[in-house]
Amino acid sequence: MKSDRLLAILLLLQTRNRVPAGELAERLEVSRRTVYRDVEALSAAGVPVYAERGRHGGIALLPGFRTDVTGLTPDEARALFVLTARGTHAALGLDAALASALRKVMTALPAAHRPAAELTSRRVLVDPDRWLAGPRAAVDLDVLRTAVFTDRRLRVGYRHSGADRARAYTLDPYGLVAKAGTWYLAADWRRGPHLYRADRIVRATLVDAPVRRRPGVELEDIWAELRRRVEERPSPVRVTARVRRARWDLFARILGASLLDPPHPPDPPDPPEREESGTEDWVTVRLGFRELGAAHQLLQFGADVEVLEPAAARRLLGDTAARLARRYAETGTGIENEATSDCHAGGHPDTGRAR
Repeated sequence: MKSDRLLAILLLLQTRNRVPAGELAERLEVSRRTVYRDVEALSAAGVPVYAERGRHGGIALLPGFRTDVTGLTPDEARALFVLTARGTHAALGLDAALASALRKVMTALPAAHRPAAELTSRRVLVDPDRWLAGPRAAVDLDVLRTAVFTDRRLRVGYRHSGADRARAYTLDPYGLVAKAGTWYLAADWRRGPHLYRADRIVRATLVDAPVRRRPGVELEDIWAELRRRVEERPSPVRVTARVRRARWDLFARILGASLLDPPHPPDPPDPPEREESGTEDWVTVRLGFRELGAAHQLLQFGADVEVLEPAAARRLLGDTAARLARRYAETGTGIENEATSDCHAGGHPDTGRAR
């Protein structure tokens, strides 16, 4: 709606004083011509806004002009109170500031919208942690946060996965990213983008020098590039397996990242077809692993998953299963002997009490 655009333009100009017309058009998803028409409408309404041409031009407000705009729609009010993912602001030391800011926003809301906003904060909870993620290492983000907010370079000691010692790096940070409950530092090292898990940074100190970021590159850009690198990394080991349909949902949740096909099984055959074929109801899947040993993850599903190919993966899991069987067979013999002696003594093998 035009009124929403006019308000958005006014708020952007109050925040940044001068904004290029092209940027306004992109943000509002309209043409430049529409932006200029909206600027004329603001001017006609008494807002001291004007357009400057040239390389450093744009749409601007006269210095010192401010307006207090507190009117929010009901959906906008609700959206503000779903801002927080539990633990994210606390890790940055901003949980108290967020609570204070929301209280101030609540006071500024029209009275009719306050009940809906307050109810949203009680009815919607965002928990960024994955199921069964286990305890996480404590992460100290103080120095990283200071470097990001003050545009300073960082010197860190970073322990790569599987490494015994930390390596030293001097970084140009772009920002912090919280993904699935894990914090990352996105930074340039030697003018190239890299990703560093915060819980592997063993030490961090500020460098007395301003950050050296590549011109025009923002945190969102570098994160998109780094995420693409991780997700598009080739999986040299391809495994075909079959999974019992009854276990499919759990299988897809745990190994979804390794599935090469969409995680949606085909519709099950009709009962008469299953009976005629005499086979159990299985779903065939294709998985990609970085190394053959990663296929050991499939053992957690026991007999509910069977590797079909390659032969090397079948041999690997077969050998591992055989070793496990021998180990537990040896342990089982001792338990069996104890149970037998209990029975001979007149005790129950489960309780030790006389029957």
